[in-house]
Amino acid sequence: MATAAAAAAMEEPDVVNGRDVVSWVASGVVLWSTAFLLVRALFPKRSYDFCNRAVSTMHAVAAVCLACLSVDDWSCPVCPLAAASSPRQMKALAVTLAYMVYDAACCHLNGDTRLDNAVHHLVSIVGIGAGLAYQRPTTKRTNEAALLPLAWCTQCGTEMVASMLVTEMSSPLLHLREMLKELGVRDTELNLLVDVLFAATFSAARMGVGPYLTYVTVTADNPILIKVYTYTDYRLRSVRQPNKLTTSALPPTRRWRRGCSW
Repeated sequence: MATAAAAAAMEEPDVVNGRDVVSWVASGVVLWSTAFLLVRALFPKRSYDFCNRAVSTMHAVAAVCLACLSVDDWSCPVCPLAAASSPRQMKALAVTLAYMVYDAACCHLNGDTRLDNAVHHLVSIVGIGAGLAYQRPTTKRTNEAALLPLAWCTQCGTEMVASMLVTEMSSPLLHLREMLKELGVRDTELNLLVDVLFAATFSAARMGVGPYLTYVTVTADNPILIKVYTYTDYRLRSVRQPNKLTTSALPPTRRWRRGCSW
């Protein structure tokens, strides 16, 4: 479903306007909500959190695919900075904005009123929304920007999509870890493999690429709200990961317990 959503989302229009963006976000909220209801129907014995994590995994896969498809030049994936957003970048951001609206409502209905969760959703929704709505008058455009009308020439697409790619890269493994626990798959080779892959992906994305991306976004000619969003969202997503990549994030198998002390 995530791959199909990414493919459908990449049907790039010739012209993007404000009505298109609102339509993408609204239809995205309906899409993610419908996906949740379908998962609940398919797995009636599973918990609310399990079903929500399944949808979150779909979004993470779709977000990574959309972010990769929006890159024009892989020799410099974060170029150009502070430039007009392409239609693909705007659609990728709209899909994630729709998911954040859905997830905020889903967590609220489940009684998850934690402060860090609320701040995470608020920062993401306001930040992505600002990135889609921000307009800068310009007379010089790139080839991609020429596709956009003057009334909707948004900025910061490269930085925000790159941030989305970095922060969502480890999310499927994060959710899979928790889903395996509910499925009763504990202390197995599969569980250990997922934990190791999560730790490696998290470290490479958040500790390797993340600081560089934050630096180039903050130092680029972007509006202050976008700079605050990028830095704050990166910090929030990093600290919200469970166990913060300590050894407790890698529960040993029964075989390891006999030979190792953690």
